[in-house]
Amino acid sequence: MKTLKFLTFFGILSLIVLASCKKTENASCSDGVQNQSETGVDCGGPCGACKEGVHGKWKSFPVAPILTTFADSIIAEFTTNSTYTVAQWKGGTQTTLTGTFVQTKSGVGNIYTIVLNQSSPTTITAKGMFEVSSDNKTMKYEIIQTDPSIGATEPTPSAGFGSSTYNGSALGTLNIQNYVRLN
Repeated sequence: MKTLKFLTFFGILSLIVLASCKKTENASCSDGVQNQSETGVDCGGPCGACKEGVHGKWKSFPVAPILTTFADSIIAEFTTNSTYTVAQWKGGTQTTLTGTFVQTKSGVGNIYTIVLNQSSPTTITAKGMFEVSSDNKTMKYEIIQTDPSIGATEPTPSAGFGSSTYNGSALGTLNIQNYVRLN
């Protein structure tokens, strides 16, 4: 009989505890607060991966002077799973470039280095660097093809933007691309 009273008491106590617990709300990934099990504000945990560095969708118009032969405008999207898509237009005709990338914080200001391994429409490797503004709305970006070799060397954070070269000559601002964040 004592066991039955104990089990009844334990059962009632369990129901009271369960009834007093608040129902956990669904994850809110747009409240501007790092809560739930998010690892950043509205990202990580139950939300999508946190954007860092180049992650996001960017638009450039007009393009860097060195690119005007190939493009009038560019929309580049870098995903958190390290893939990218670059849509570029020249005279109304679109070309899409795709591949994977690796970005690494350089230790110089807010500059990252980046290696792009393009898989389509041709296989190339390009290396360079970028810097996203402190308000996260614009990006300065400089890359150059390194494989197959075209006689170019990539820019370095220590040398700064404009340090890429072609056949031994500095390209300066000709190869600096400016982007505006779309998302």
